[in-house]
Amino acid sequence: MLYGFLKGLSRFLSLLPYKFVVRLGRNCGKLYWHIAKKQRVRAEKTIQERMGVTAREAHAIIHRLFLNLGMTAMEILYMPALNKDNIRGLVSFDRPDILWEALAKKRGVVMLACHMDNWEWLGAALALNGFPLSAVEKPQPNPVYSDFLNELRRGVGQEIFARGTNEILGCARAMKKGRMLGLIADQDGGYHGIFVPFFGKMASTPEGPAYFARKFKAPVVPIFMVRKPSGYGHQVFVKEPIYYEDTGNQEKDDYKITLKMTQEVEKIIRQYPDNWIWFQHRWNTPWNG
Repeated sequence: MLYGFLKGLSRFLSLLPYKFVVRLGRNCGKLYWHIAKKQRVRAEKTIQERMGVTAREAHAIIHRLFLNLGMTAMEILYMPALNKDNIRGLVSFDRPDILWEALAKKRGVVMLACHMDNWEWLGAALALNGFPLSAVEKPQPNPVYSDFLNELRRGVGQEIFARGTNEILGCARAMKKGRMLGLIADQDGGYHGIFVPFFGKMASTPEGPAYFARKFKAPVVPIFMVRKPSGYGHQVFVKEPIYYEDTGNQEKDDYKITLKMTQEVEKIIRQYPDNWIWFQHRWNTPWNG
């Protein structure tokens, strides 16, 4: 029943003008701001601690974040309307040549992303622009949401791997084929993650990007998307590739590249703080170093 509702809502929104969908999302964000007090308070507290902004500044930034989240939610439902013709007017890339040059090396590319702006549209824009993108699903609390999102992702041309026993094998096959492997770098990596400083506090960071960069000698290309000031459309920033430096000390080498990747994530968040989800549990795993 839930799946049918989401599917129907998505089909309906996809028939509407894009700007109307964004305005609807902005109003949903306003509503979310009022009802999600727990997330709002945590976000304001976190950004004050990590960026040193005042309470007033934190309030303004997080308010804009919630508006962005509302717009993002509606845009995700609007994904069936995206195609190769209209995506170029909705998502702009500053340096796509960097990606093509990295792919030309035939070693695969680790695409480093984070929870900035509408990360679902980032994957859609890459796939619809012809980039061979593979990604691992992030399971949702309700499997119905996971199934629905995966259908949207596959609908725009992404290859999606479900988490589980064959996850690593699927990712390895994608890299061997010279595809882009989309990995998220700003979620808690758990006790087996690599601890690096992030906004002045040690954070457990996923080890996947370092693993695939080391195993396949593949370039890591940070790619970040932010919402345009008008609220309509997005801008993608493609950063210079990061390469794994193998000195023979795997632990130190993994730490070094993970630190470089995390620093890139921190830079873009500092530039666009209202595009990042400040209430996520980024520093949840305690560091015992």
